[in-house]
Amino acid sequence: MKTVVMTSLLAALAAAVAAPAVAQAVPHGLTDPTRPPAVMALPGSDAEPAGPAAPVLQSILVSREAGGRRVAVINGELVKQGMKVGDAIVERVGETDVVLRRGKARETLRLFPKP
Repeated sequence: MKTVVMTSLLAALAAAVAAPAVAQAVPHGLTDPTRPPAVMALPGSDAEPAGPAAPVLQSILVSREAGGRRVAVINGELVKQGMKVGDAIVERVGETDVVLRRGKARETLRLFPKP
């Protein structure tokens, strides 16, 4: 009896695994809310942006301890002072903003942009 039940369960499991997955098409003009942002797309995928993406500040982590770490997430990458973001260098990680430097030009990315 146990062998018959176990065999039936294994057959059902094999049928479920072997069944083809059916994907639902997304209507034209709508985006899939579960799809990762284009900046996180793998090279060669259809979600790859056409040109270089503008830097987008997504998060800042600041240690409250003196001399503690300050890191930011820009375009899905964890960066700290001195690291490169595209063609810019992270000059400063503040509590609510990050300053990028490209040569002599500076760009401030704000966590909460002004309206």
